[in-house]
Amino acid sequence: MQLLRHIFNFYINSSIHVALAVFCLSCLTLIEFNIKYNENILLFIFFATITGYNFVKYFGIAKFHHRRLTQKLKIIQVFSLICFVFLCYYAIKLNTNTIYFIAILGAVTFLYTIPFLPKKILLDEAMNLRKISGLKIYVIAFVWSCVTVVLPLIDSGIAFDWNVIITGIQRFIYVLVVMLPFEIRDMGYDSIKLSTIPQQIGIRNSKIIGVLLLMPFFFLEFFKDDISPISITALLIVTVFMAIAVLLAKINQPEYYASFWVEGIPIVWLLISWIGITYL
Repeated sequence: MQLLRHIFNFYINSSIHVALAVFCLSCLTLIEFNIKYNENILLFIFFATITGYNFVKYFGIAKFHHRRLTQKLKIIQVFSLICFVFLCYYAIKLNTNTIYFIAILGAVTFLYTIPFLPKKILLDEAMNLRKISGLKIYVIAFVWSCVTVVLPLIDSGIAFDWNVIITGIQRFIYVLVVMLPFEIRDMGYDSIKLSTIPQQIGIRNSKIIGVLLLMPFFFLEFFKDDISPISITALLIVTVFMAIAVLLAKINQPEYYASFWVEGIPIVWLLISWIGITYL
């Protein structure tokens, strides 16, 4: 039992779970726009998510405490390096326009983590985009939207139209909403200078905003040129799951409430869509 717990903790802490969520959202984009399974872009996204998330999460620790890193963190570092190698392998198989766009997203991730701004611009000591007051959640939502919607479409050569814009907005809203349980959980740890949504308006109002955002998230689907009963049903179920996730969020929540259950919603979303397409 202890071994299984260690494996599960590694699965969460090494960002495999969040990478699987991003992978599933990217698969949903391919399904929505009738693009055949593209191993190169999907696996690039999977390994890039692991590498990027671990870089963001553990950069500060590794930088200042590299000689006293715990064994678990060292293992995650080695694992991240292996994922980076796979990232590079799949990157060379992508087209030029995709690489250019990846470079832009990579720069955003770099600036999100690495101190580069004068202290007078910020409200905290770490001089990066992550620490700019109130900006964190929007940067994450923007990057997730670009990675899971724009990136697969660019690599597949799909022209941007109204449907792409709507899907991008939906994905942006999705991330804003599912981030709320994380921000509520972290209220006891985050610096007040971060000005997260719960810090600015309180937990109750954050939940209200989260539920209200689910209305455009769902109803925007009806403005697309092509909609299907399967996509509407899957989206409705996911919307209900998201509402429950936000409403049940609290500061002292179960250990894996946000990091596993909330983070795993895209996996359920893809599974529902796949079952609908395959058997209905």
